[in-house]
Amino acid sequence: MSEPITNTPILWINKYLQEKLQEGLGFSEPIPFFPTGPSTIDNLTEYFPQNPEGVMCVYDRMFRMRRKPFPHIKTEQVLYYFYATETNSPLNMIKVQESVLRLMDREDETAEEINEWAANQEYVVEGQTLSNKFYFHRFKVYQLEEARDIIDFGTARTYAGNKIIIDYEYHDIFTNAPNS
Repeated sequence: MSEPITNTPILWINKYLQEKLQEGLGFSEPIPFFPTGPSTIDNLTEYFPQNPEGVMCVYDRMFRMRRKPFPHIKTEQVLYYFYATETNSPLNMIKVQESVLRLMDREDETAEEINEWAANQEYVVEGQTLSNKFYFHRFKVYQLEEARDIIDFGTARTYAGNKIIIDYEYHDIFTNAPNS
């Protein structure tokens, strides 16, 4: 039986970030991560659960064009939008932003840490237990000169947002691609 199509690199990166951010920031619960979607306060508050720290993350995975002839090493980007409620936004957004930068912007050192961490992890998706099948090569972090606030002018609800882009390379372990 082939591996479920839901076993993607972004699942492992998200799980790693959730665990490390919770530990490093001393949050009582992991930051919830969701695929891209909300664009209004109502969507955020109605559909997404809140954690005690008032922080959540929305992500969007983007495939990048392969620039090398070797097809097995993939390059992708993930856009993370971290949101914090108005009451917690200044301090928690600074903490989250700095933690993501320190964790993920160390090229092959970050990749080595994630590979080591993921080797002993399992991920349960829709009742199926998945094992990591990816070998990460390097990570880089970018931030555009852009912040995103979602405001509901009819109420006092505001979420501050911060956009972080992580560029990463990996290969499927089963392709036996060499490190590059």
